[in-house]
Amino acid sequence: MRGTAEATRQRLLEAAYDLFYAEGFGRVGIDRVAEAAGVTKRTLYYHFDSKDTLLAAVLDHQHALALSRIAEWAEPLAAADLGQFLDALFAALERWSRERRWTGAGMTRLVMELADLPGHPARAVAARHKAAIEDWLTTAFERHGAAAPRAGARTVMLLLEGTQAMMLISGDRSYAATAAAAARRMILGT
Repeated sequence: MRGTAEATRQRLLEAAYDLFYAEGFGRVGIDRVAEAAGVTKRTLYYHFDSKDTLLAAVLDHQHALALSRIAEWAEPLAAADLGQFLDALFAALERWSRERRWTGAGMTRLVMELADLPGHPARAVAARHKAAIEDWLTTAFERHGAAAPRAGARTVMLLLEGTQAMMLISGDRSYAATAAAAARRMILGT
């Protein structure tokens, strides 16, 4: 029975993620999530108290997947110098933006939808996610010999978020190369 409940919960998380990412949190109702997962609304509420707790669980699940993908992506860059690492980071962002249904960072977009709800549980999950990425960048910068790893990580976080926003707004992927050059200037002085 537990395996079935866990499989149902997983289907709900995946259906909710797909719908929230594609259409936005506010435009997707619980009925649609339940239908997409192939369960009743009652079953959805058995697993999640509300749409808000469902969203927080979706983001928690995506957080773990995203950190795993980031670590996998970075593994081949262990021997790279810091400049190569920065170039590869923004090149990966540019490649990601070429995916068919790319709409930027889902957590950032969702938090923007919830801007007027500072206590929403999903905002706390998104804040932890962004902090974990910044911590990961700090560690990567330490390994690559950056003079000020935390400051460099914060700078790159700002550039990554801004680059995604500008690529979404303008459709111009060259912002990624511009951001890589800016990161090199600010962090390496080159």
